[in-house]
Amino acid sequence: MTFNMNSARDFIRPFIRKAKYIFATGIVLLLSSESWAQFSLNGQMLVRSEFRNGYGKLINENSDPAGFIAHRARLEASYKIDRLNFFMSIQDVRTWGSTPSANVSDDFLSVHEAWGEVSFGENWKLKLGRQELNYDNARFLGNLDWALQARSHDFILMKYEKGDSKLHFGAGFNQDGFKITGNTYTIPNNYKAAQMVSFQNKVGRLSYSFLFWNDGRQFIEKDDAGTILNEGIRYMSTLAIPTLRLPLNKTMLTGQFYYQFGNDVAGKSVSATNFSLLVTQEIAQNDERGSKYRITAGFESLSGTASNELEKNNSFSPLYGTNHAVNGLMDLFYVGNNHFNTVGLNDLFLRSRYDFNSTFWIQGDYHHFSSAAELLSEGTSGDELSKGFGSELDFTIAKVVSESVSIQVGYSQFFTSDTFAHFQNNDPLKEIQNWAYIMFVFRPNNKAKFIGVPL
Repeated sequence: MTFNMNSARDFIRPFIRKAKYIFATGIVLLLSSESWAQFSLNGQMLVRSEFRNGYGKLINENSDPAGFIAHRARLEASYKIDRLNFFMSIQDVRTWGSTPSANVSDDFLSVHEAWGEVSFGENWKLKLGRQELNYDNARFLGNLDWALQARSHDFILMKYEKGDSKLHFGAGFNQDGFKITGNTYTIPNNYKAAQMVSFQNKVGRLSYSFLFWNDGRQFIEKDDAGTILNEGIRYMSTLAIPTLRLPLNKTMLTGQFYYQFGNDVAGKSVSATNFSLLVTQEIAQNDERGSKYRITAGFESLSGTASNELEKNNSFSPLYGTNHAVNGLMDLFYVGNNHFNTVGLNDLFLRSRYDFNSTFWIQGDYHHFSSAAELLSEGTSGDELSKGFGSELDFTIAKVVSESVSIQVGYSQFFTSDTFAHFQNNDPLKEIQNWAYIMFVFRPNNKAKFIGVPL
């Protein structure tokens, strides 16, 4: 049998043409925005250096101030196909120098978010997995963006959204890991089970919202030998109007109210409140230069438990809020479990911001703090102390360098009272209590160019 090369080429050529056509069609489909699937990749990086001399807790005069540089690098990937949206966010959070330059591995890489969301028609979506819960002004439920590690929840969330109306409801159930028997949850400072309902809407110029959050914490009662006598879940519920916002010409009126009830993890009956009122006034504006000057005056009160109250818990807990942005930038209140379940807080404040243009602004804040409940000199007894805690000044300068890069610089100083010095229990204190930072924010494709400085 004689092999004819020309005949072989003639026989194979149609298959080659068909294979090229199929391959080319596949490439076009993959690259087309109208293809079956869409993949996007994004990221961000925050680099912050800090000088701490009373940040988080008033510093003793025998202690040295702290200084460090830390960062958060986050890689985000989204994959959309049909009615499914899959999202994952990996982040590296570390203090510079916390590992050697030739390290093999470390524990600083983690999953911040990993969720899938499926659409049911035009208005309904179901979201499952680890996700941020960021609602209203983040006072009670926030993504904790200022803290480099941020915050996310393992949650199932159902969403109905149509126009200005948004109804979200969901739940979380947490466990230590895969178990054969038992349900005892031992992860600290986290709920065992939680349920939530959020509704947001707008009527005319008035924006409002409602929130219900049911927080279940694991309790364990043991005898002196360590034997478990009783365990279960105790629930504390929060019912709130977290957003009331009404613009009036150049004035913005804002308010919120929260009420907590149920039982804390220790079994005490809870009855606590949080309310605030703010007025923001635009003083001057120049549209040609893009400059404007605004002032916000406000008051917030978080109820507390008197020093001699042993049976009830009247202390409001802003459980998952982004607290750095509220009661002073030195984070002396309600940050990292600081000040929770104590005498509460009254915060009278004044904020002012001047925008030179759309990319450059400066802001100055003043806070006067005081106790919301009676505070005694000797624990549950002794003389009643003055309620004044002291005052704080915060200064911030922020500049957008480009669409992807911005710089934020801040300085804060706290002026303590004798009452707060006694309350902090860290005598003798330094005469100067202050904090400063500089932060570089690299956030392409993200509108949030600055962090933690509300007006």
